Amino acid sequence: VVPGETALAFYKAKNPTDKPIIGISTYNVVPFEAGQYFNKIQCFCFEEQRLNPHEEVDMPVFFYIDPEFAEDPRMAKVDLITLSYTFFEAKEGQHLPLPGYQ
Repeated sequence: VVPGETALAFYKAKNPTDKPIIGISTYNVVPFEAGQYFNKIQCFCFEEQRLNPHEEVDMPVFFYIDPEFAEDPRMAKVDLITLSYTFFEAKEGQHLPLPGYQ
């Protein structure tokens, strides 16, 4: 992604259970110092998402990296910014399976 240009990314979410799941996603940017330059225009995060049993969906995030990123001397050696999401259950009584631990 070139600083100042918009980008669209998709995150795949899958409900592997036999029950609907309602959850909320939060995001994280690494390295931490680059987070101030990450700007979401439109995102699925912080809104409840319902995934039906065995449903798999692509969730879009439309974003840009502030052009000031390129001018910040602290960012001179940063050539990779990682955006990740964590999905938390939003409704009491529903339990999300731990990925990879079955």
